[in-house]
Amino acid sequence: MWRWLGLSLGRKLSFIMLVTTLIPLVFLGGFAYKISSNITEEKTEQAGIDTLRQMDANLRFMLQDVENLSITLIGQSDIQQYVNRTDQDVATQTRIIAFMANLVSSKDYILNVTIYPANANPTLSTATIYSSDLDRIVRIPDIESKMWTELYTVDTYNGRSKVLSFIRPLRSVNNYQTLGWLSISLNEKAISRYWSQPKLGDGQGNVALLNEKGNVVSATESQWLSEPFDSLYPGVRAGMHSAYGTMTYGEQKHEKKSMLYYKEALVGWTLVGVIPFELYSAQNRYILQLTAIAVLVSILATVGIVFFVVHRVTNPLRALTRLLSKVNPEEPLPLYTTGTTDELGKLAESYNMLGSHIEKLKKQVIRNEARKKEADMRALQAQINPHFLYNTLSSIHWIALLTEEKRIADMVGALSDFLRFSLNKGKEFCPVHQELAHIKNYAQVQSIRFPDKFDVDIVVDPELRDKFMLKLLLQPLVENAMIHGVQKKEGRGMITVYVEPKGDHMSFLVLDDGIGMTEEQLALIKKSLQEPADQQDFSDVASYGLRNVNERLQLHYGPDAGLLIESKPNAGTRVSFTIPFVEGGGSHENHDRG
Repeated sequence: MWRWLGLSLGRKLSFIMLVTTLIPLVFLGGFAYKISSNITEEKTEQAGIDTLRQMDANLRFMLQDVENLSITLIGQSDIQQYVNRTDQDVATQTRIIAFMANLVSSKDYILNVTIYPANANPTLSTATIYSSDLDRIVRIPDIESKMWTELYTVDTYNGRSKVLSFIRPLRSVNNYQTLGWLSISLNEKAISRYWSQPKLGDGQGNVALLNEKGNVVSATESQWLSEPFDSLYPGVRAGMHSAYGTMTYGEQKHEKKSMLYYKEALVGWTLVGVIPFELYSAQNRYILQLTAIAVLVSILATVGIVFFVVHRVTNPLRALTRLLSKVNPEEPLPLYTTGTTDELGKLAESYNMLGSHIEKLKKQVIRNEARKKEADMRALQAQINPHFLYNTLSSIHWIALLTEEKRIADMVGALSDFLRFSLNKGKEFCPVHQELAHIKNYAQVQSIRFPDKFDVDIVVDPELRDKFMLKLLLQPLVENAMIHGVQKKEGRGMITVYVEPKGDHMSFLVLDDGIGMTEEQLALIKKSLQEPADQQDFSDVASYGLRNVNERLQLHYGPDAGLLIESKPNAGTRVSFTIPFVEGGGSHENHDRG
């Protein structure tokens, strides 16, 4: 596959663009699905909490209504007299039962209201009870404060019913003495209708009402009644710390449920909602389908756009490739035209410029080869002539010594060493101390010719004496300082040569106190140094040596190694350059006379 991709730029671009766009697109789709499903679950849970809150409002109304009803019954005069005296007749009992029945007639959730007198009077009830399990869960005479019972079963003329009762002592309004007990029984079947409207979890959720002990006293599932909720869903009640909240129950997907709870502060009961996770799964499947469709459409659009863009980009490149494959090395590069001004247009323009430049370089190489042959011939001739000349000068030097002509011998000897170093067996590099010795030989020859006209002082760092440098760089600068600076000055002049290290470079400075140059003259010199070699005026002897040194520096050390010239009229001239250290420069011989 990688080899197949490597054969075409279009394939590689298509692959890279598709990978860099489709992978983030798929991740974005997954991220959007995850966020959407989480938001859906959160909204469903929040809607469930709101539903439980509405149910709790209905429950609180019912509980408060029962509380208020009990207070009304306790304060009724006939009831107070009935539980306080034992001489009540049947008419009074009938009147009390009718009063209680009238109060609860509009309350379908109240199954029965019962008065248990502490005296010998009979129990009064709004319903005929054939049997009741109340005695098994609570003993009426032991009740000292109001309370709610557990769920129990009663048989009435309407059949068997599950009820829970609110029981409170019936005390005297005069001395607060307990005269009996009042029981208001609620029909669980009627209460459970409150858990069906509004529906929890789109009708798929179940609701249970737990008392303060955690037992189910009402629920949408009848099999939950009277059961401890911890036996149905172990550990859930332990997590109900706040006034309301949600939690997840179960590990397996088919057993997983979302548990919602809302606590009723009035009596300490708790409404619990159970929503199966299948409800979320159904909603999430819908979100997943929408996300998958959106991602698929985006992928198809991206693929189409990628192939269109790659085709537009690579078509001009294919045309250029076909053009280059037909290039004849013996002929100029053919021109490539394109109608665009973008990067491809720039590439075509650069290609055309490259073809033109290559053609110029070919012609220049041909010219340079011809000039090189001429230079080789001149170099061979220059090499032969100095050999003959400095051998002849050496003979004159010894003849002068034999005839005790010391000044002639010194001048001829210095000149001989000067020429020998210039030849240096064709080597281009020499140690720094040898270059400085060459300056001394030149200065010695010139001092005999121009006595008492100048002094040459050389200051060199000892560590640099054995470092290698391009030969014949300093002598032309000293010569230029002597001829064009010091000799034109009245009196004796000074030429100083400094050699010092600068980091990993060597710095050279030739300083004179001659007549200097005006700004115009300095500008002309600097301009001549910047001119190409084929445009330089070699008839200008004054700047020929400087141009030669500058050109050699740039050829060997790079364009930044050129000469730096500073000068002012009647203040002298400074010529400096900096070159890097050269580790070793080949073998050399000492051309200085002992």
